[in-house]
Amino acid sequence: MAKKKVAKKAANKTTKKVNKMEMLLVGSKTKDALRAMKVNVAGDALEHLNGVVYWYIAQAAKRAQSNGRKTVRGHDFFAG
Repeated sequence: MAKKKVAKKAANKTTKKVNKMEMLLVGSKTKDALRAMKVNVAGDALEHLNGVVYWYIAQAAKRAQSNGRKTVRGHDFFAG
């Protein structure tokens, strides 16, 4: 019976990692920047902005790879 519990716990940890991306933003600094623009910050705003950051990172990595590089450069974030 103990083996089943261990396997179940391991499966739960894997699921949590897939479902939730690690926060890349500093929450207080991001909120301060938004509040400086005289807007309120909803509870889900940082989570969604974090998703946008992950998307930008993925796009920059794809652009670097398509140009035959393993190094992401600043201009990879502004494909235009």
